[in-house]
Amino acid sequence: MLELISDPQIWMAFITLTALELVLGIDNIIFISILVDKLPVERREFARKLGLFIAMFMRIGLLMVLAWIVGLVEPLFTVMNQEISGRDLILIGGGLFLIWKSTGEIHQSLEGEEGHTSSAVQATFTAVILQIMVVDMVFSLDSIITAVGMVDHIEVMVAAVIASVGLMMVFAGPIGRFVSRHPSIKILALAFLVAIGVVLLAEGFDHHVPKGYIYSAMAFALIVEVINIQMRARAAAKPVHLHAPYSSDPKSE
Repeated sequence: MLELISDPQIWMAFITLTALELVLGIDNIIFISILVDKLPVERREFARKLGLFIAMFMRIGLLMVLAWIVGLVEPLFTVMNQEISGRDLILIGGGLFLIWKSTGEIHQSLEGEEGHTSSAVQATFTAVILQIMVVDMVFSLDSIITAVGMVDHIEVMVAAVIASVGLMMVFAGPIGRFVSRHPSIKILALAFLVAIGVVLLAEGFDHHVPKGYIYSAMAFALIVEVINIQMRARAAAKPVHLHAPYSSDPKSE
């Protein structure tokens, strides 16, 4: 352990892996932020932190069963000359879930009913946490495969996962509140999750799409929308109103 701590290459690997874990965790933070909006305001912060804790323990748990992770890439069956492994099934299932969930959220936000009488208010705390666990499994798999490819020491991997989740907890609240306050950003985030779902589907069928392309496009779109928000604020223009299952106005309760 002392040799690891004193080795500058280990520290460089730790910093690099922590940064990558943070980047790979952006989509997780966004998904958790949108899911917890289905809960009453007083329970959102706890659900957000619990969701990130679950993500951390799932990633550490997967690191402890690296042999199983490696075995997931072995083909299970073939469909139309396409070999399907356990990892592919997880990615395909996760991609379909993300697309279904995100498009449903977009429809509810734009076309659904609003307030406590909304039929969309069916998400219990347990249901939200279970959905977070499903997506955490997919995102954790992606994260662990990256970690295994970069670092040989499991201690460094675990430390990087803990550090990155700790940083996520610091930023998850402000990011979640920012997404909730700005309707256009919420729709942009949901569109981002749809794109990630499509990428996961492609990966499941062995068509690699560099995530850098997706992140770069979404970063550009985010910058443009932040500029639009500032311009609307200066012009005192009212933002687009989305249908929310829980009203932020206490008078409506």
